Parts: sequence; C-alpha cells; structure tokens
Amino acid sequence: MESIFIGLISALWLGILTSISPCPLATNVAAISFLAKKITHPFLVLISGIAYTVGRMVSYAVLGFVLINSILGIPEVAQFLQKYMTKALGPVLIITGLILLGIIKINFPGLSFSQKHQNKLVEAGVPGAFLLGAIFALAFCPVSAALFFGSLIPLALQSKLGAALPFVYGIGTGLPVLAFAVAIAAGVTSLSHWFHKLTRLEYYMRIVTGLTFVLVGIYYISVYILKLF
Repeated sequence: MESIFIGLISALWLGILTSISPCPLATNVAAISFLAKKITHPFLVLISGIAYTVGRMVSYAVLGFVLINSILGIPEVAQFLQKYMTKALGPVLIITGLILLGIIKINFPGLSFSQKHQNKLVEAGVPGAFLLGAIFALAFCPVSAALFFGSLIPLALQSKLGAALPFVYGIGTGLPVLAFAVAIAAGVTSLSHWFHKLTRLEYYMRIVTGLTFVLVGIYYISVYILKLF
C-alpha cells in the first residue's frame, strides 16, 4: 500500500514539475493568453482553457499508456525488465538527475506548429483548444523529455499501478495550466509577475529533484550492481 501511494505522489510530482519547467510553462501561458485574445467572453475563455489543459493531460496519459503496454506486451522485453530493471534504474536515475541539474545537455526534437494552424484550431472552439493542448504536449523540451521518458516510464514499469501512473502524471501537468486559465479568465493582470515567481520556484524544485534522483541512483547502483549493502 505504501509503495502504491509513493508511486502516485511521485507521478503527480513529476507531472507538476514538467508543467512548470521553463519551456512547457512558457508554451502553456502563451497558448492560454492566445486563446484569451481570440475569445472575448470570459466564460468561454475558461472553458477553452480547461479544454486545452485536458488535451495536454490526455496526450501525456495516452502516450505513457501506449508505451508501457507496448513494452510489457512483448514477453522477451518484459522478462528482461523483470530481471534487469532494478540494475538499470540506478544509471537511468543518475542520467535523468544530471539532465535536470543542467550538467548533461541534450537536444530533443519537438513538434513545430505554424501560427496559421493555431488560428484554425482556436476558431474551432473548445474542440480546437483541446487539440491544441494535445499537440503542444508532444513538443518535448530536454527537461520535460527527461522527466517523462527517464523518470515516469521507468517508475511505471516497476510499479504495480503500471499504466495508471501516466494518467496521474497527466493530472499533475494540468494543474498549473488550469490555474493560469482560471486567472486569465478572471482578468488577472499581473500574470507576468506570477510567471517569474513560478519560474524561480521551478528552478529550486528541479535542483532538489535532480539531486534526489542522483542520490537514489547511486543507492540503487550500490545495492543492486555493486552489492555493497
């Protein structure tokens, strides 16, 4: 029961950290601000913001669900992971932690989406906002890619909850975005102030998470590879 609770909290934390990382955060705020400029009624802005948020959540959840079930659906791969996952998790966590700390730099190709197509989706109303969020979720940055592929997927592969964790992760990614959608719909004018505060908070959260990953990775290597304990 305790391991299940830890898995749920970890997935939620990784989702929140993903959402407030600089690249996804800037994309989310820009997208919701763009929706607000194109839609005049505050209630419709809020509904469109929620649809955009749900689109991001669903995209992350479905991608994670498909990846995990595809990996575990191959018997040879499932047996390999069952045998070596604990040994591989240490190096994976260390590499992910070093990426979060900015020590390892990676270039991760993302999706490009023209202004013309964005306008078309916004003009489509709530369904268009949903699709806009779903597409933007796939535009991974180095930090969001490290958190999703390097942390969430290994965690889900090892957890009893398995493919359910990406859905929890998706909820985590949606919470900060939903807060900005509500703020914009309510007419809050000091979003830039909160944006900078959240960016600074994300820096410290990412450093703490990165250091934790490195330390846990060292522990896993010590126990399962070097067998020091």
